[in-house]
Amino acid sequence: MPTELEALDAYSRVVTSVAERVSPAVVNVSSTNEVKVRTRSGERQTRERSGAGSGVVITPDGYVLTNSHVVAGASRLGVTTSDGRDLAAEPVGEDPHTDLAVIRVAHDGLIAAPLGDSGALRVGQLVVAIGNPLGFQCTVTAGVISALGRAFRTRTGHLIENVIQTDAALNPGNSGGPLCDASGHVIGINTAVIAYAQSLCFAIPSDTATRVVGQLISKGRVVRGWLGIAGQTWKLPAALPHHTSDEQRTAVLVAEVVPDGPAARAGLRPRDVIVSIDNRPVASVDDLHRFLDDHPTGAFPVQVLREGLPADLTVQPAEPPP
Repeated sequence: MPTELEALDAYSRVVTSVAERVSPAVVNVSSTNEVKVRTRSGERQTRERSGAGSGVVITPDGYVLTNSHVVAGASRLGVTTSDGRDLAAEPVGEDPHTDLAVIRVAHDGLIAAPLGDSGALRVGQLVVAIGNPLGFQCTVTAGVISALGRAFRTRTGHLIENVIQTDAALNPGNSGGPLCDASGHVIGINTAVIAYAQSLCFAIPSDTATRVVGQLISKGRVVRGWLGIAGQTWKLPAALPHHTSDEQRTAVLVAEVVPDGPAARAGLRPRDVIVSIDNRPVASVDDLHRFLDDHPTGAFPVQVLREGLPADLTVQPAEPPP
Protein backbone atom coordinates (compact mmCIF):
# COMPACT_ATOMS: atom_id res chain seq x y z
CA MET A 1 0.00 0.00 0.00
CA PRO A 2 1.38 3.46 -0.88
CA THR A 3 1.96 5.82 2.00
CA GLU A 4 -0.01 9.06 2.30
CA LEU A 5 3.05 11.03 1.20
CA GLU A 6 3.54 8.83 -1.86
CA ALA A 7 -0.12 9.22 -2.81
CA LEU A 8 0.13 12.98 -2.42
CA ASP A 9 3.24 13.02 -4.58
CA ALA A 10 1.42 11.06 -7.29
CA TYR A 11 -1.45 13.54 -7.17
CA SER A 12 0.97 16.45 -7.37
CA ARG A 13 2.77 14.90 -10.33
CA VAL A 14 -0.47 14.68 -12.30
CA VAL A 15 -1.46 18.28 -11.56
CA THR A 16 1.98 19.70 -12.31
CA SER A 17 2.23 17.67 -15.51
CA VAL A 18 -1.10 18.98 -16.78
CA ALA A 19 -0.21 22.55 -15.79
CA GLU A 20 3.15 22.39 -17.58
CA ARG A 21 1.57 20.91 -20.70
CA VAL A 22 -1.51 23.13 -21.04
CA SER A 23 -0.54 26.47 -19.44
CA PRO A 24 1.44 27.67 -22.50
CA ALA A 25 -1.81 27.43 -24.51
CA VAL A 26 -3.84 29.47 -22.00
CA VAL A 27 -4.10 33.19 -22.69
CA ASN A 28 -5.55 36.29 -21.13
CA VAL A 29 -8.33 37.84 -23.22
CA SER A 30 -8.92 41.58 -22.80
CA SER A 31 -11.92 43.36 -24.27
CA THR A 32 -12.93 47.00 -24.63
CA ASN A 33 -16.57 47.97 -25.00
CA GLU A 34 -17.97 51.36 -25.91
CA VAL A 35 -20.91 52.27 -23.66
CA LYS A 36 -23.26 55.24 -23.64
CA VAL A 37 -23.44 57.13 -20.34
CA ARG A 38 -25.37 60.20 -19.29
CA THR A 39 -23.47 62.98 -17.56
CA ARG A 40 -24.82 65.13 -14.74
CA SER A 41 -25.72 67.79 -17.28
CA GLY A 42 -27.86 65.27 -19.16
CA GLU A 43 -25.52 64.83 -22.11
CA ARG A 44 -24.88 61.36 -23.48
CA GLN A 45 -21.23 60.45 -23.91
CA THR A 46 -19.39 57.40 -25.20
CA ARG A 47 -16.94 55.87 -22.79
CA GLU A 48 -14.82 52.75 -22.89
CA ARG A 49 -15.29 49.90 -20.45
CA SER A 50 -12.67 47.21 -20.20
CA GLY A 51 -13.06 43.57 -19.24
CA ALA A 52 -10.92 40.47 -19.09
CA GLY A 53 -11.15 36.72 -19.05
CA SER A 54 -9.21 33.69 -20.16
CA GLY A 55 -9.05 31.61 -23.32
CA VAL A 56 -7.28 28.57 -24.72
CA VAL A 57 -5.46 28.34 -28.07
CA ILE A 58 -6.96 25.42 -30.02
CA THR A 59 -4.96 25.67 -33.27
CA PRO A 60 -1.34 26.70 -33.87
CA ASP A 61 -2.45 29.38 -36.37
CA GLY A 62 -4.13 31.46 -33.69
CA TYR A 63 -7.73 30.35 -33.09
CA VAL A 64 -8.63 30.91 -29.43
CA LEU A 65 -11.68 29.46 -27.66
CA THR A 66 -13.24 31.49 -24.84
CA ASN A 67 -16.61 32.46 -23.36
CA SER A 68 -19.13 34.52 -25.28
CA HIS A 69 -19.72 36.76 -22.26
CA VAL A 70 -15.99 37.61 -22.17
CA VAL A 71 -15.96 39.11 -25.69
CA ALA A 72 -19.60 40.08 -26.29
CA GLY A 73 -19.99 43.53 -27.82
CA ALA A 74 -16.25 44.26 -27.75
CA SER A 75 -14.99 47.04 -30.01
CA ARG A 76 -11.40 45.97 -29.41
CA LEU A 77 -9.88 42.62 -28.39
CA GLY A 78 -6.41 41.68 -27.25
CA VAL A 79 -4.64 38.53 -26.14
CA THR A 80 -1.69 38.17 -23.79
CA THR A 81 0.14 34.86 -24.00
CA SER A 82 1.63 33.04 -21.04
CA ASP A 83 5.11 34.25 -22.04
CA GLY A 84 3.98 37.89 -21.98
CA ARG A 85 3.38 38.69 -25.65
CA ASP A 86 0.56 41.17 -26.31
CA LEU A 87 -1.27 40.37 -29.55
CA ALA A 88 -4.23 42.04 -31.23
CA ALA A 89 -7.20 39.74 -31.78
CA GLU A 90 -10.29 39.82 -33.95
CA PRO A 91 -13.67 38.14 -33.41
CA VAL A 92 -14.43 35.05 -35.49
CA GLY A 93 -17.84 34.17 -34.09
CA GLU A 94 -19.76 33.75 -30.86
CA ASP A 95 -22.69 31.71 -29.67
CA PRO A 96 -24.41 33.24 -26.62
CA HIS A 97 -26.71 30.20 -26.36
CA THR A 98 -23.74 28.06 -25.28
CA ASP A 99 -21.60 30.92 -23.92
CA LEU A 100 -18.78 30.04 -26.35
CA ALA A 101 -16.82 32.25 -28.72
CA VAL A 102 -13.83 31.98 -31.03
CA ILE A 103 -11.37 34.81 -31.63
CA ARG A 104 -8.16 34.79 -33.67
CA VAL A 105 -4.71 36.34 -33.41
CA ALA A 106 -2.58 36.83 -36.51
CA HIS A 107 0.30 34.74 -35.27
CA ASP A 108 1.54 31.30 -36.30
CA GLY A 109 3.36 28.73 -34.24
CA LEU A 110 1.35 29.14 -31.05
CA ILE A 111 1.16 26.23 -28.63
CA ALA A 112 -2.32 24.70 -28.82
CA ALA A 113 -4.21 22.41 -26.44
CA PRO A 114 -6.24 19.47 -27.82
CA LEU A 115 -9.97 19.15 -27.16
CA GLY A 116 -10.84 15.85 -25.47
CA ASP A 117 -13.89 13.62 -25.20
CA SER A 118 -16.21 14.88 -22.48
CA GLY A 119 -18.58 11.98 -23.12
CA ALA A 120 -16.11 9.62 -21.44
CA LEU A 121 -15.94 11.54 -18.16
CA ARG A 122 -16.84 9.95 -14.82
CA VAL A 123 -17.91 11.48 -11.54
CA GLY A 124 -14.96 11.62 -9.15
CA GLN A 125 -12.41 12.01 -11.94
CA LEU A 126 -9.48 14.36 -11.32
CA VAL A 127 -9.65 17.64 -13.25
CA VAL A 128 -7.43 20.71 -13.45
CA ALA A 129 -8.75 24.22 -14.16
CA ILE A 130 -6.33 26.73 -15.69
CA GLY A 131 -6.81 30.44 -16.31
CA ASN A 132 -4.82 33.53 -17.19
CA PRO A 133 -6.69 36.37 -15.47
CA LEU A 134 -3.86 38.91 -15.31
CA GLY A 135 -1.93 38.28 -18.50
CA PHE A 136 1.44 37.41 -17.04
CA GLN A 137 0.96 34.18 -15.13
CA CYS A 138 -1.47 31.28 -15.28
CA THR A 139 -3.40 30.16 -12.22
CA VAL A 140 -4.03 26.49 -11.58
CA THR A 141 -6.58 24.77 -9.37
CA ALA A 142 -7.43 21.08 -9.09
CA GLY A 143 -10.39 19.05 -7.93
CA VAL A 144 -12.77 16.37 -9.08
CA ILE A 145 -15.86 16.17 -11.24
CA SER A 146 -18.61 16.38 -8.67
CA ALA A 147 -21.52 15.86 -11.10
CA LEU A 148 -22.28 15.36 -14.77
CA GLY A 149 -25.35 16.13 -16.84
CA ARG A 150 -26.10 19.41 -15.12
CA ALA A 151 -28.07 22.09 -16.98
CA PHE A 152 -28.35 25.85 -16.61
CA ARG A 153 -29.52 28.78 -18.68
CA THR A 154 -27.28 31.30 -20.37
CA ARG A 155 -28.01 35.02 -20.42
CA THR A 156 -30.14 34.40 -23.55
CA GLY A 157 -32.41 32.03 -21.62
CA HIS A 158 -31.23 29.06 -23.68
CA LEU A 159 -30.70 25.81 -21.76
CA ILE A 160 -27.19 24.32 -21.87
CA GLU A 161 -27.21 20.62 -21.13
CA ASN A 162 -24.58 18.06 -20.05
CA VAL A 163 -22.72 20.79 -18.15
CA ILE A 164 -19.78 19.61 -16.03
CA GLN A 165 -19.88 20.46 -12.32
CA THR A 166 -16.55 20.53 -10.50
CA ASP A 167 -15.12 21.62 -7.19
CA ALA A 168 -11.93 22.91 -8.86
CA ALA A 169 -12.10 26.55 -7.76
CA LEU A 170 -12.26 29.25 -10.42
CA ASN A 171 -10.39 32.44 -9.68
CA PRO A 172 -11.77 35.80 -10.90
CA GLY A 173 -10.93 36.20 -14.59
CA ASN A 174 -10.70 32.46 -15.26
CA SER A 175 -13.91 32.37 -17.31
CA GLY A 176 -13.11 30.98 -20.74
CA GLY A 177 -10.12 28.97 -19.55
CA PRO A 178 -9.81 25.20 -19.98
CA LEU A 179 -10.86 22.40 -17.67
CA CYS A 180 -8.47 19.51 -18.31
CA ASP A 181 -8.31 15.82 -17.54
CA ALA A 182 -5.24 14.03 -16.19
CA SER A 183 -3.91 13.54 -19.73
CA GLY A 184 -3.90 17.27 -20.47
CA HIS A 185 -6.88 17.19 -22.82
CA VAL A 186 -9.38 20.06 -22.63
CA ILE A 187 -12.65 18.45 -21.58
CA GLY A 188 -14.50 21.67 -20.75
CA ILE A 189 -14.49 25.47 -20.94
CA ASN A 190 -14.97 27.09 -17.53
CA THR A 191 -17.97 29.37 -17.58
CA ALA A 192 -19.65 30.06 -14.24
CA VAL A 193 -19.36 30.01 -10.47
CA ILE A 194 -22.29 29.90 -8.05
CA ALA A 195 -20.72 31.65 -5.07
CA TYR A 196 -23.67 31.19 -2.71
CA ALA A 197 -23.66 27.41 -3.32
CA GLN A 198 -20.28 26.57 -1.81
CA SER A 199 -18.58 28.00 -4.94
CA LEU A 200 -19.79 25.29 -7.31
CA CYS A 201 -18.08 25.69 -10.68
CA PHE A 202 -19.34 24.72 -14.11
CA ALA A 203 -17.79 24.10 -17.51
CA ILE A 204 -19.23 23.74 -21.00
CA PRO A 205 -18.34 20.19 -22.14
CA SER A 206 -15.76 19.80 -24.90
CA ASP A 207 -18.17 17.77 -27.04
CA THR A 208 -20.43 20.82 -27.20
CA ALA A 209 -17.43 23.06 -27.85
CA THR A 210 -16.23 20.86 -30.72
CA ARG A 211 -19.62 21.07 -32.43
CA VAL A 212 -19.92 24.83 -31.90
CA VAL A 213 -16.32 25.73 -32.82
CA GLY A 214 -16.58 24.13 -36.25
CA GLN A 215 -19.56 26.29 -37.16
CA LEU A 216 -18.10 29.45 -35.63
CA ILE A 217 -14.90 29.09 -37.67
CA SER A 218 -16.64 28.18 -40.93
CA LYS A 219 -19.73 30.42 -40.67
CA GLY A 220 -19.15 32.87 -37.83
CA ARG A 221 -22.31 31.65 -36.12
CA VAL A 222 -24.17 28.52 -35.09
CA VAL A 223 -27.07 27.70 -37.37
CA ARG A 224 -30.23 26.80 -35.48
CA GLY A 225 -33.78 26.36 -36.61
CA TRP A 226 -36.40 29.02 -35.90
CA LEU A 227 -40.17 28.65 -35.97
CA GLY A 228 -41.24 32.19 -35.20
CA ILE A 229 -43.39 31.52 -32.16
CA ALA A 230 -43.51 32.43 -28.51
CA GLY A 231 -44.64 29.59 -26.31
CA GLN A 232 -44.72 28.16 -22.84
CA THR A 233 -44.76 24.73 -21.28
CA TRP A 234 -48.39 23.81 -20.62
CA LYS A 235 -49.94 21.04 -18.55
CA LEU A 236 -52.29 18.90 -20.60
CA PRO A 237 -55.82 18.68 -19.17
CA ALA A 238 -56.83 15.24 -17.93
CA ALA A 239 -59.40 14.93 -20.72
CA LEU A 240 -56.77 15.21 -23.48
CA PRO A 241 -54.13 12.51 -22.87
CA HIS A 242 -55.84 10.09 -25.29
CA HIS A 243 -54.57 12.37 -28.08
CA THR A 244 -50.96 12.00 -26.88
CA SER A 245 -48.64 9.25 -25.65
CA ASP A 246 -49.50 7.64 -22.34
CA GLU A 247 -46.53 9.22 -20.55
CA GLN A 248 -46.87 12.77 -21.90
CA ARG A 249 -48.41 15.16 -19.42
CA THR A 250 -47.20 18.51 -20.79
CA ALA A 251 -46.82 20.17 -24.19
CA VAL A 252 -46.04 23.64 -25.61
CA LEU A 253 -48.80 26.23 -25.76
CA VAL A 254 -48.32 28.71 -28.62
CA ALA A 255 -48.78 32.21 -27.20
CA GLU A 256 -47.74 34.24 -30.25
CA VAL A 257 -47.00 33.59 -33.91
CA VAL A 258 -44.65 35.89 -35.86
CA PRO A 259 -46.37 37.05 -39.07
CA ASP A 260 -44.94 35.36 -42.17
CA GLY A 261 -42.61 33.23 -40.05
CA PRO A 262 -42.19 29.47 -40.57
CA ALA A 263 -44.92 28.64 -38.04
CA ALA A 264 -47.35 31.12 -39.58
CA ARG A 265 -46.71 29.70 -43.06
CA ALA A 266 -47.35 26.22 -41.68
CA GLY A 267 -50.72 27.30 -40.31
CA LEU A 268 -49.93 27.40 -36.58
CA ARG A 269 -52.14 29.75 -34.57
CA PRO A 270 -52.05 31.24 -31.08
CA ARG A 271 -53.60 28.85 -28.52
CA ASP A 272 -52.49 25.80 -30.53
CA VAL A 273 -50.74 23.20 -28.38
CA ILE A 274 -47.68 21.56 -29.94
CA VAL A 275 -47.66 17.91 -28.89
CA SER A 276 -44.95 16.48 -31.15
CA ILE A 277 -42.60 17.36 -33.98
CA ASP A 278 -41.22 14.78 -36.40
CA ASN A 279 -43.09 12.18 -34.32
CA ARG A 280 -41.08 13.11 -31.20
CA PRO A 281 -42.99 14.21 -28.10
CA VAL A 282 -42.63 17.90 -27.21
CA ALA A 283 -43.17 18.16 -23.47
CA SER A 284 -41.52 21.56 -22.96
CA VAL A 285 -40.08 24.60 -24.68
CA ASP A 286 -36.65 23.10 -24.05
CA ASP A 287 -37.64 20.00 -26.04
CA LEU A 288 -38.51 22.27 -28.94
CA HIS A 289 -35.16 24.09 -28.63
CA ARG A 290 -33.28 20.78 -28.61
CA PHE A 291 -34.98 19.67 -31.78
CA LEU A 292 -34.32 22.96 -33.58
CA ASP A 293 -30.66 22.90 -32.47
CA ASP A 294 -30.23 19.49 -34.08
CA HIS A 295 -32.52 20.05 -37.10
CA PRO A 296 -32.12 23.62 -38.38
CA THR A 297 -33.42 22.75 -41.85
CA GLY A 298 -35.95 20.38 -43.41
CA ALA A 299 -39.71 19.92 -43.39
CA PHE A 300 -41.18 18.18 -40.36
CA PRO A 301 -44.64 16.97 -39.37
CA VAL A 302 -46.08 18.73 -36.34
CA GLN A 303 -49.04 17.45 -34.34
CA VAL A 304 -51.01 20.09 -32.47
CA LEU A 305 -54.15 20.22 -30.41
CA ARG A 306 -56.51 22.93 -31.65
CA GLU A 307 -59.53 23.53 -29.46
CA GLY A 308 -59.00 20.09 -27.98
CA LEU A 309 -58.87 18.24 -31.30
CA PRO A 310 -55.72 16.90 -33.02
CA ALA A 311 -54.46 18.56 -36.21
CA ASP A 312 -51.48 17.64 -38.38
CA LEU A 313 -49.31 20.35 -39.97
CA THR A 314 -45.94 20.50 -41.70
CA VAL A 315 -43.42 23.12 -40.65
CA GLN A 316 -40.12 24.08 -42.26
CA PRO A 317 -37.74 25.83 -39.80
CA ALA A 318 -35.65 28.75 -41.02
CA GLU A 319 -32.67 30.65 -39.68
CA PRO A 320 -33.67 33.29 -37.15
CA PRO A 321 -33.74 36.87 -38.44
CA PRO A 322 -30.86 39.18 -37.44
